[in-house]
Amino acid sequence: MIQTPRRAFFSNAVCRVAGLALAASLAAHAALAEGDRRAVTEPLLPAQLCATLPALGEAQAGAEPDAATDTARLQAAIDACPAGKAVKLVAGSAGGRFVSGPLTLRSGVTLWLDRGVVLAAVADPKAYDRGQGLCGRIDAKGQGCRPFLLFSQTQGAGLVGDGVIDGQGGAAMAGGSETWWQLARRAQREGGKQNIPRLIQVDHGADLVFYRVTLKNAPNFHILLNGVKGATLWGVRIDTPADARNTDGIDPAGSEDVTIAQSFVRTGDDNIAIKAGSAPTRHVSLIDDHFYWGHGLSIGSETLAGVSDVLVRDVTIDGATSGLRIKSDVSRGGLVSNIRYENVCLRGNRRPIDFDTHYDEKAQGTAIPVYRDILLRAVAGGTGTLVLRGYDAAHPLDVRFEGVRFDPAVDWQVENAQIAAAPGGLLPPPPVALSPLMPKPMAVTGEQPSAPDCAARWVAFPATR
Repeated sequence: MIQTPRRAFFSNAVCRVAGLALAASLAAHAALAEGDRRAVTEPLLPAQLCATLPALGEAQAGAEPDAATDTARLQAAIDACPAGKAVKLVAGSAGGRFVSGPLTLRSGVTLWLDRGVVLAAVADPKAYDRGQGLCGRIDAKGQGCRPFLLFSQTQGAGLVGDGVIDGQGGAAMAGGSETWWQLARRAQREGGKQNIPRLIQVDHGADLVFYRVTLKNAPNFHILLNGVKGATLWGVRIDTPADARNTDGIDPAGSEDVTIAQSFVRTGDDNIAIKAGSAPTRHVSLIDDHFYWGHGLSIGSETLAGVSDVLVRDVTIDGATSGLRIKSDVSRGGLVSNIRYENVCLRGNRRPIDFDTHYDEKAQGTAIPVYRDILLRAVAGGTGTLVLRGYDAAHPLDVRFEGVRFDPAVDWQVENAQIAAAPGGLLPPPPVALSPLMPKPMAVTGEQPSAPDCAARWVAFPATR
Protein backbone atom coordinates (compact mmCIF):
# COMPACT_ATOMS: atom_id res chain seq x y z
CA MET A 1 0.00 0.00 0.00
CA ILE A 2 1.31 3.44 -0.92
CA GLN A 3 0.97 6.01 1.84
CA THR A 4 0.79 9.74 1.28
CA PRO A 5 3.84 11.33 2.88
CA ARG A 6 3.40 13.62 5.86
CA ARG A 7 3.79 17.32 5.22
CA ALA A 8 4.44 19.94 7.86
CA PHE A 9 4.07 23.72 7.68
CA PHE A 10 5.70 26.03 10.19
CA SER A 11 5.89 29.83 10.49
CA ASN A 12 7.81 31.30 13.41
CA ALA A 13 6.83 28.20 15.34
CA VAL A 14 7.44 28.13 19.06
CA CYS A 15 6.85 24.41 19.36
CA ARG A 16 7.86 22.52 22.48
CA VAL A 17 7.25 18.79 22.59
CA ALA A 18 8.45 17.15 25.79
CA GLY A 19 8.11 13.84 27.54
CA LEU A 20 6.16 14.08 30.78
CA ALA A 21 6.67 11.76 33.71
CA LEU A 22 3.58 9.80 34.70
CA ALA A 23 3.44 11.66 38.00
CA ALA A 24 3.24 14.93 36.08
CA SER A 25 0.15 14.05 34.08
CA LEU A 26 -2.75 14.16 36.58
CA ALA A 27 -2.87 17.82 37.59
CA ALA A 28 -4.18 18.68 34.14
CA HIS A 29 -7.37 16.77 34.89
CA ALA A 30 -7.81 18.40 38.25
CA ALA A 31 -7.13 21.81 36.73
CA LEU A 32 -8.73 21.35 33.34
CA ALA A 33 -12.32 21.43 32.26
CA GLU A 34 -14.95 21.09 34.87
CA GLY A 35 -18.02 20.90 32.66
CA ASP A 36 -21.64 21.40 33.72
CA ARG A 37 -21.65 21.75 37.51
CA ARG A 38 -25.17 20.38 37.89
CA ALA A 39 -25.96 16.73 38.56
CA VAL A 40 -27.54 15.97 35.17
CA THR A 41 -29.60 12.84 34.47
CA GLU A 42 -31.89 11.86 31.59
CA PRO A 43 -35.05 13.99 31.70
CA LEU A 44 -38.54 12.54 32.03
CA LEU A 45 -41.61 13.31 29.95
CA PRO A 46 -44.12 15.54 31.74
CA ALA A 47 -46.47 13.92 34.25
CA GLN A 48 -49.26 16.46 33.89
CA LEU A 49 -50.98 17.98 30.88
CA CYS A 50 -52.95 21.19 30.66
CA ALA A 51 -54.11 20.65 27.07
CA THR A 52 -54.02 18.09 24.29
CA LEU A 53 -54.30 19.53 20.78
CA PRO A 54 -54.90 17.25 17.79
CA ALA A 55 -53.70 18.26 14.33
CA LEU A 56 -56.62 19.59 12.34
CA GLY A 57 -55.26 18.18 9.10
CA GLU A 58 -55.65 19.55 5.61
CA ALA A 59 -58.72 21.48 4.60
CA GLN A 60 -58.52 19.54 1.37
CA ALA A 61 -56.25 16.88 -0.02
CA GLY A 62 -52.73 18.16 -0.61
CA ALA A 63 -53.27 21.54 1.08
CA GLU A 64 -51.36 22.78 4.12
CA PRO A 65 -53.17 23.30 7.42
CA ASP A 66 -54.13 26.92 8.01
CA ALA A 67 -51.13 28.62 9.67
CA ALA A 68 -53.15 31.43 11.24
CA THR A 69 -55.52 28.96 12.89
CA ASP A 70 -52.73 26.73 14.21
CA THR A 71 -50.70 29.71 15.46
CA ALA A 72 -53.63 31.16 17.37
CA ARG A 73 -54.69 27.95 19.08
CA LEU A 74 -51.14 26.86 19.92
CA GLN A 75 -50.24 30.21 21.46
CA ALA A 76 -53.52 30.37 23.36
CA ALA A 77 -52.93 26.90 24.83
CA ILE A 78 -49.37 27.82 25.86
CA ASP A 79 -50.48 31.10 27.43
CA ALA A 80 -53.26 29.41 29.43
CA CYS A 81 -51.13 26.52 30.68
CA PRO A 82 -50.16 26.65 34.39
CA ALA A 83 -46.53 26.25 35.31
CA GLY A 84 -45.48 22.64 35.78
CA LYS A 85 -47.74 21.27 33.05
CA ALA A 86 -47.45 20.56 29.33
CA VAL A 87 -49.28 21.30 26.10
CA LYS A 88 -49.26 18.09 24.08
CA LEU A 89 -49.61 18.03 20.30
CA VAL A 90 -50.98 14.77 18.90
CA ALA A 91 -51.92 13.41 15.51
CA GLY A 92 -55.54 13.87 14.54
CA SER A 93 -57.77 11.88 12.23
CA ALA A 94 -56.39 13.72 9.18
CA GLY A 95 -52.71 13.41 10.12
CA GLY A 96 -50.17 14.92 12.46
CA ARG A 97 -49.11 18.12 10.70
CA PHE A 98 -49.35 21.57 12.28
CA VAL A 99 -48.24 24.71 10.42
CA SER A 100 -47.61 27.75 12.58
CA GLY A 101 -46.14 31.20 12.66
CA PRO A 102 -43.80 32.20 15.50
CA LEU A 103 -44.66 31.16 19.05
CA THR A 104 -43.50 32.32 22.48
CA LEU A 105 -42.93 29.72 25.21
CA ARG A 106 -43.69 30.51 28.85
CA SER A 107 -41.94 29.81 32.14
CA GLY A 108 -42.77 26.42 33.61
CA VAL A 109 -44.60 25.24 30.47
CA THR A 110 -43.46 22.32 28.31
CA LEU A 111 -44.41 21.86 24.68
CA TRP A 112 -44.70 18.12 23.98
CA LEU A 113 -44.71 16.85 20.40
CA ASP A 114 -46.06 13.31 20.30
CA ARG A 115 -44.72 10.68 17.92
CA GLY A 116 -46.11 11.29 14.41
CA VAL A 117 -46.47 15.05 14.90
CA VAL A 118 -44.73 17.57 12.62
CA LEU A 119 -44.78 21.20 13.71
CA ALA A 120 -43.83 23.14 10.57
CA ALA A 121 -42.70 26.77 10.57
CA VAL A 122 -44.69 28.74 8.00
CA ALA A 123 -42.45 29.98 5.17
CA ASP A 124 -43.80 33.52 5.18
CA PRO A 125 -41.42 36.41 5.94
CA LYS A 126 -44.31 38.64 7.04
CA ALA A 127 -45.06 36.27 9.91
CA TYR A 128 -41.58 36.80 11.39
CA ASP A 129 -41.02 40.46 10.55
CA ARG A 130 -40.07 42.76 13.45
CA GLY A 131 -42.06 45.63 12.01
CA GLN A 132 -39.62 47.13 9.54
CA GLY A 133 -40.43 45.02 6.50
CA LEU A 134 -36.93 43.50 6.43
CA CYS A 135 -37.58 39.81 7.02
CA GLY A 136 -36.93 37.88 3.83
CA ARG A 137 -34.66 40.61 2.47
CA ILE A 138 -30.94 41.42 2.44
CA ASP A 139 -29.44 44.38 4.30
CA ALA A 140 -26.32 45.30 6.27
CA LYS A 141 -27.41 43.88 9.66
CA GLY A 142 -29.54 40.76 9.20
CA GLN A 143 -31.65 41.27 12.34
CA GLY A 144 -35.10 41.75 10.83
CA CYS A 145 -36.75 38.44 11.78
CA ARG A 146 -37.92 37.03 15.07
CA PRO A 147 -37.38 33.30 15.69
CA PHE A 148 -39.94 30.57 15.21
CA LEU A 149 -39.90 29.48 18.87
CA LEU A 150 -38.85 32.13 21.40
CA PHE A 151 -38.00 31.55 25.06
CA SER A 152 -37.55 35.05 26.54
CA GLN A 153 -36.49 35.18 30.22
CA THR A 154 -38.11 31.77 30.46
CA GLN A 155 -37.43 29.51 33.44
CA GLY A 156 -38.23 25.84 33.87
CA ALA A 157 -39.67 25.38 30.37
CA GLY A 158 -39.12 22.59 27.89
CA LEU A 159 -39.53 21.15 24.43
CA VAL A 160 -39.90 17.36 24.44
CA GLY A 161 -41.29 14.33 22.66
CA ASP A 162 -40.70 12.15 19.63
CA GLY A 163 -42.18 14.56 17.10
CA VAL A 164 -40.46 16.81 14.55
CA ILE A 165 -40.06 20.56 14.18
CA ASP A 166 -39.56 21.40 10.51
CA GLY A 167 -38.16 24.87 9.82
CA GLN A 168 -38.93 24.55 6.08
CA GLY A 169 -35.69 26.27 5.10
CA GLY A 170 -35.91 24.67 1.66
CA ALA A 171 -39.51 25.74 1.01
CA ALA A 172 -40.27 28.72 -1.23
CA MET A 173 -41.11 31.82 0.76
CA ALA A 174 -44.65 33.11 0.42
CA GLY A 175 -45.04 35.43 -2.55
CA GLY A 176 -42.03 34.16 -4.48
CA SER A 177 -39.93 31.21 -5.55
CA GLU A 178 -36.79 31.81 -3.47
CA THR A 179 -36.21 29.68 -0.36
CA TRP A 180 -34.72 30.85 2.93
CA TRP A 181 -31.52 28.97 2.11
CA GLN A 182 -31.30 30.46 -1.38
CA LEU A 183 -31.65 33.92 0.15
CA ALA A 184 -28.73 33.14 2.48
CA ARG A 185 -26.53 32.12 -0.45
CA ARG A 186 -27.51 35.20 -2.44
CA ALA A 187 -26.59 37.40 0.53
CA GLN A 188 -23.18 35.72 0.61
CA ARG A 189 -22.62 36.45 -3.09
CA GLU A 190 -23.79 40.06 -2.74
CA GLY A 191 -21.84 40.78 0.43
CA GLY A 192 -24.90 41.50 2.57
CA LYS A 193 -26.72 39.95 5.52
CA GLN A 194 -29.76 37.76 5.10
CA ASN A 195 -32.82 38.44 7.27
CA ILE A 196 -33.88 34.91 8.12
CA PRO A 197 -35.54 33.47 11.26
CA ARG A 198 -33.73 31.18 13.67
CA LEU A 199 -35.66 28.07 14.57
CA ILE A 200 -35.35 28.23 18.39
CA GLN A 201 -33.90 31.11 20.40
CA VAL A 202 -33.55 31.36 24.17
CA ASP A 203 -32.83 34.81 25.59
CA HIS A 204 -31.78 34.84 29.26
CA GLY A 205 -33.55 31.70 30.33
CA ALA A 206 -32.78 29.15 33.04
CA ASP A 207 -33.35 25.48 33.83
CA LEU A 208 -34.52 24.47 30.37
CA VAL A 209 -34.97 20.99 28.89
CA PHE A 210 -34.90 19.87 25.26
CA TYR A 211 -35.56 16.14 25.18
CA ARG A 212 -35.83 13.64 22.29
CA VAL A 213 -37.28 16.10 19.80
CA THR A 214 -36.09 16.16 16.17
CA LEU A 215 -35.30 19.48 14.49
CA LYS A 216 -34.78 19.73 10.75
CA ASN A 217 -34.43 22.22 7.92
CA ALA A 218 -33.93 25.33 10.03
CA PRO A 219 -33.78 28.50 7.92
CA ASN A 220 -30.91 29.73 10.14
CA PHE A 221 -29.53 28.48 13.51
CA HIS A 222 -31.43 25.54 15.01
CA ILE A 223 -30.94 26.35 18.73
CA LEU A 224 -29.35 29.50 20.13
CA LEU A 225 -28.91 29.64 23.91
CA ASN A 226 -28.22 33.30 24.70
CA GLY A 227 -27.50 34.11 28.34
CA VAL A 228 -28.85 30.81 29.68
CA LYS A 229 -28.13 29.42 33.15
CA GLY A 230 -28.80 25.70 33.14
CA ALA A 231 -29.94 23.80 30.06
CA THR A 232 -30.16 20.08 29.31
CA LEU A 233 -30.34 18.91 25.70
CA TRP A 234 -30.70 15.13 25.68
CA GLY A 235 -31.46 12.83 22.77
CA VAL A 236 -31.97 15.76 20.39
CA ARG A 237 -31.67 15.10 16.64
CA ILE A 238 -30.80 17.86 14.19
CA ASP A 239 -30.96 17.06 10.50
CA THR A 240 -30.35 19.66 7.79
CA PRO A 241 -28.54 19.49 4.41
CA ALA A 242 -24.80 20.09 4.35
CA ASP A 243 -25.13 23.03 1.94
CA ALA A 244 -27.72 24.97 3.98
CA ARG A 245 -25.81 28.13 4.94
CA ASN A 246 -25.59 29.36 8.57
CA THR A 247 -27.66 26.51 9.96
CA ASP A 248 -25.67 25.90 13.17
CA GLY A 249 -26.90 23.00 15.28
CA ILE A 250 -26.66 24.12 18.93
CA ASP A 251 -24.99 27.39 19.97
CA PRO A 252 -24.48 28.11 23.69
CA ALA A 253 -23.57 31.83 23.87
CA GLY A 254 -22.91 33.75 27.08
CA SER A 255 -24.28 30.73 28.94
CA GLU A 256 -23.23 28.40 31.74
CA ASP A 257 -24.04 24.93 33.03
CA VAL A 258 -25.16 23.42 29.74
CA THR A 259 -25.21 19.68 28.95
CA ILE A 260 -25.67 18.26 25.45
CA ALA A 261 -25.95 14.47 25.71
CA GLN A 262 -26.79 11.49 23.49
CA SER A 263 -27.64 13.79 20.59
CA PHE A 264 -27.13 13.47 16.83
CA VAL A 265 -26.35 16.49 14.66
CA ARG A 266 -25.72 16.98 10.96
CA THR A 267 -26.15 20.42 9.47
CA GLY A 268 -24.84 23.05 7.06
CA ASP A 269 -22.61 24.94 9.48
CA ASP A 270 -21.14 24.30 12.94
CA ASN A 271 -22.59 21.18 14.53
CA ILE A 272 -21.93 22.93 17.83
CA ALA A 273 -20.65 26.50 18.27
CA ILE A 274 -19.78 27.62 21.80
CA LYS A 275 -19.64 31.43 21.69
CA ALA A 276 -18.78 34.25 24.07
CA GLY A 277 -19.33 37.62 22.42
CA SER A 278 -20.67 39.83 25.21
CA ALA A 279 -20.67 37.44 28.18
CA PRO A 280 -18.52 34.40 29.10
CA THR A 281 -19.59 30.85 28.35
CA ARG A 282 -18.40 28.25 30.84
CA HIS A 283 -19.16 24.86 32.35
CA VAL A 284 -20.41 23.12 29.22
CA SER A 285 -20.50 19.31 28.86
CA LEU A 286 -20.88 17.34 25.63
CA ILE A 287 -21.34 13.68 26.49
CA ASP A 288 -21.93 10.67 24.21
CA ASP A 289 -22.86 12.70 21.13
CA HIS A 290 -22.56 11.92 17.42
CA PHE A 291 -21.80 14.59 14.83
CA TYR A 292 -21.82 14.06 11.06
CA TRP A 293 -21.63 16.52 8.18
CA GLY A 294 -21.17 20.12 9.27
CA HIS A 295 -18.28 22.36 10.28
CA GLY A 296 -17.41 20.53 13.47
CA LEU A 297 -17.59 20.76 17.24
CA SER A 298 -16.53 24.38 17.49
CA ILE A 299 -15.60 26.99 20.04
CA GLY A 300 -15.91 30.47 18.54
CA SER A 301 -15.59 32.44 16.50
CA GLU A 302 -16.80 35.00 19.07
CA THR A 303 -14.61 34.45 22.16
CA LEU A 304 -14.19 38.04 23.35
CA ALA A 305 -15.75 37.45 26.79
CA GLY A 306 -13.98 34.11 27.31
CA VAL A 307 -14.84 30.42 27.01
CA SER A 308 -13.74 28.05 29.76
CA ASP A 309 -14.40 24.72 31.45
CA VAL A 310 -15.66 22.72 28.49
CA LEU A 311 -15.75 18.93 28.78
CA VAL A 312 -16.12 16.76 25.65
CA ARG A 313 -16.32 13.05 26.41
CA ASP A 314 -17.35 9.92 24.45
CA VAL A 315 -18.06 11.89 21.28
CA THR A 316 -17.72 10.81 17.63
CA ILE A 317 -17.30 13.19 14.69
CA ASP A 318 -17.78 11.50 11.33
CA GLY A 319 -17.44 13.41 8.06
CA ALA A 320 -17.33 17.05 9.17
CA THR A 321 -15.04 19.62 7.54
CA SER A 322 -13.36 20.14 10.93
CA GLY A 323 -13.48 17.82 13.90
CA LEU A 324 -12.42 19.45 17.18
CA ARG A 325 -12.31 23.13 16.36
CA ILE A 326 -11.41 26.40 18.10
CA LYS A 327 -11.63 29.49 15.88
CA SER A 328 -11.28 33.22 16.44
CA ASP A 329 -9.33 36.28 15.29
CA VAL A 330 -8.35 39.78 16.42
CA SER A 331 -11.79 41.22 15.67
CA ARG A 332 -13.49 39.00 18.28
CA GLY A 333 -10.79 37.09 20.14
CA GLY A 334 -10.50 36.34 23.85
CA LEU A 335 -9.28 33.69 26.26
CA VAL A 336 -10.25 30.07 25.63
CA SER A 337 -9.04 27.93 28.54
CA ASN A 338 -9.61 24.71 30.47
CA ILE A 339 -10.87 22.63 27.55
CA ARG A 340 -10.81 18.84 27.82
CA TYR A 341 -11.45 16.35 25.01
CA GLU A 342 -11.57 12.72 26.19
CA ASN A 343 -12.40 9.43 24.49
CA VAL A 344 -13.15 11.04 21.14
CA CYS A 345 -13.29 9.26 17.76
CA LEU A 346 -12.68 11.21 14.54
CA ARG A 347 -13.15 9.97 10.99
CA GLY A 348 -13.41 11.53 7.53
CA ASN A 349 -12.74 15.10 8.70
CA ARG A 350 -10.61 17.38 6.54
CA ARG A 351 -9.05 18.88 9.65
CA PRO A 352 -9.49 16.49 12.57
CA ILE A 353 -7.93 19.09 14.88
CA ASP A 354 -8.42 22.73 13.89
CA PHE A 355 -7.24 25.20 16.54
CA ASP A 356 -6.76 28.50 14.70
CA THR A 357 -6.33 32.05 16.06
CA HIS A 358 -6.37 33.53 12.53
CA TYR A 359 -9.86 32.44 11.51
CA ASP A 360 -10.33 35.50 9.31
CA GLU A 361 -6.98 36.52 7.84
CA LYS A 362 -8.34 39.96 6.93
CA ALA A 363 -9.76 40.71 10.38
CA GLN A 364 -8.64 43.89 12.12
CA GLY A 365 -8.63 44.70 15.81
CA THR A 366 -6.75 44.26 19.07
CA ALA A 367 -8.73 41.40 20.64
CA ILE A 368 -6.01 38.76 20.43
CA PRO A 369 -7.24 35.15 20.77
CA VAL A 370 -5.41 33.11 23.40
CA TYR A 371 -5.95 29.32 23.68
CA ARG A 372 -4.41 27.59 26.68
CA ASP A 373 -4.82 24.64 29.04
CA ILE A 374 -6.26 22.41 26.33
CA LEU A 375 -6.06 18.66 26.84
CA LEU A 376 -6.69 15.86 24.34
CA ARG A 377 -6.83 12.53 26.15
CA ALA A 378 -7.65 9.19 24.49
CA VAL A 379 -8.43 10.57 21.04
CA ALA A 380 -8.26 8.64 17.75
CA GLY A 381 -8.40 10.25 14.33
CA GLY A 382 -7.83 9.46 10.69
CA THR A 383 -6.13 11.40 7.93
CA GLY A 384 -6.32 15.09 7.16
CA THR A 385 -4.57 18.21 8.40
CA LEU A 386 -3.88 18.92 12.07
CA VAL A 387 -3.95 22.69 12.59
CA LEU A 388 -2.34 24.11 15.75
CA ARG A 389 -1.99 27.82 15.08
CA GLY A 390 -1.31 30.24 17.93
CA TYR A 391 -1.39 33.99 17.39
CA ASP A 392 2.31 34.81 17.81
CA ALA A 393 5.33 33.93 19.93
CA ALA A 394 4.02 36.03 22.80
CA HIS A 395 0.56 34.41 22.63
CA PRO A 396 1.24 30.74 21.82
CA LEU A 397 -1.29 27.93 21.68
CA ASP A 398 -0.95 25.66 24.73
CA VAL A 399 -2.12 22.07 24.19
CA ARG A 400 -1.35 18.67 25.75
CA PHE A 401 -1.81 15.19 24.31
CA GLU A 402 -2.23 11.89 26.18
CA GLY A 403 -3.02 8.70 24.30
CA VAL A 404 -3.72 10.39 20.96
CA ARG A 405 -3.34 8.61 17.60
CA PHE A 406 -3.75 9.74 14.00
CA ASP A 407 -3.03 8.09 10.67
CA PRO A 408 0.69 8.26 9.82
CA ALA A 409 -0.22 10.21 6.67
CA VAL A 410 -1.64 13.22 8.49
CA ASP A 411 -0.36 16.68 7.62
CA TRP A 412 0.80 19.02 10.36
CA GLN A 413 0.28 22.79 10.23
CA VAL A 414 1.84 24.31 13.33
CA GLU A 415 2.53 27.93 14.19
CA ASN A 416 3.36 29.41 17.59
CA ALA A 417 2.34 26.36 19.57
CA GLN A 418 3.52 24.85 22.83
CA ILE A 419 2.83 21.13 22.53
CA ALA A 420 3.27 18.72 25.43
CA ALA A 421 2.90 14.96 25.24
CA ALA A 422 3.55 12.12 27.65
CA PRO A 423 5.93 9.48 26.22
CA GLY A 424 4.14 7.91 23.26
CA GLY A 425 1.17 10.12 23.99
CA LEU A 426 0.96 11.59 20.48
CA LEU A 427 1.48 9.53 17.33
CA PRO A 428 2.68 10.40 14.83
CA PRO A 429 4.67 13.13 16.58
CA PRO A 430 4.89 16.55 14.99
CA PRO A 431 7.91 16.56 12.64
CA VAL A 432 9.78 19.27 14.52
CA ALA A 433 12.94 19.37 16.60
CA LEU A 434 12.11 18.43 20.17
CA SER A 435 12.90 20.89 22.93
CA PRO A 436 14.16 19.85 26.36
CA LEU A 437 12.00 22.56 27.92
CA MET A 438 9.25 21.17 30.09
CA PRO A 439 5.78 22.68 29.96
CA LYS A 440 4.31 23.95 33.19
CA PRO A 441 3.69 21.14 35.71
CA MET A 442 0.53 19.09 35.62
CA ALA A 443 -0.62 17.12 38.64
CA VAL A 444 -0.85 13.31 38.58
CA THR A 445 -3.74 11.69 36.69
CA GLY A 446 -2.95 8.00 36.89
CA GLU A 447 -2.05 5.55 34.16
CA GLN A 448 -1.15 6.75 30.71
CA PRO A 449 -4.30 6.47 28.56
CA SER A 450 -4.44 4.79 25.18
CA ALA A 451 -6.33 5.83 22.08
CA PRO A 452 -9.90 4.46 21.95
CA ASP A 453 -10.98 1.56 19.76
CA CYS A 454 -13.46 3.28 17.48
CA ALA A 455 -14.62 0.28 15.41
CA ALA A 456 -17.95 -0.03 17.21
CA ARG A 457 -18.49 3.68 17.62
CA TRP A 458 -19.48 4.50 14.04
CA VAL A 459 -23.27 4.46 13.69
CA ALA A 460 -25.51 5.77 10.95
CA PHE A 461 -27.56 8.88 11.58
CA PRO A 462 -30.81 7.58 13.10
CA ALA A 463 -33.97 7.66 11.05
CA THR A 464 -36.66 10.12 12.05
CA ARG A 465 -38.81 8.69 14.81
